[in-house]
Amino acid sequence: MNSGPVLGYEEEVGTRTTFRLFYPESVFSNSSHKDPNTIAIFVAFKLYDLEWMLKLLGNGRIHRTNFWKPPASKLIYIPHQIRVLDPFLIRETAYELLHFPKKRKHKHPTMGMIAITLAFHICHEVHIAGFKYNFSDFMSPLHYYGNATMSSMKANIYHDVTAEQLFLKKLIEKNFVINLTQD
Repeated sequence: MNSGPVLGYEEEVGTRTTFRLFYPESVFSNSSHKDPNTIAIFVAFKLYDLEWMLKLLGNGRIHRTNFWKPPASKLIYIPHQIRVLDPFLIRETAYELLHFPKKRKHKHPTMGMIAITLAFHICHEVHIAGFKYNFSDFMSPLHYYGNATMSSMKANIYHDVTAEQLFLKKLIEKNFVINLTQD
């Protein structure tokens, strides 16, 4: 998901990326991560995201404002590798699965939860790994890569990771997913 690297982390994440979900601020732009076999699934959260993608594909001028961090100005994926996620899946994740109040502005599911919802639609069996936030230690790593810590997720106003953790716990308890992460 997003810009999580595979190269150099094969021991943790394997060697194959079939699908990579991304949005403008999270897409890889470093060509060393180019994989011709990956399907890049574009997730649009706002109108500016769609405009960004259209300009990139049409060689238009990219306006890098209206984003929480500057989005990529080029893609390492070629057009036939890119798909656009149906916004229905974002709404289904937020309102049907996580039960976010519809009036809650600026809250949306994490890319991980959106990926799980997509997997429920296209896979016979769903395995998950790495969905374990450690809220007791805010200096613990957020991801298997980089320096981000749990404190950044705690401060994030866009996600309700507590609701996501409760939902994941139910999925695991009911055997709807197979959790590969060790406790």
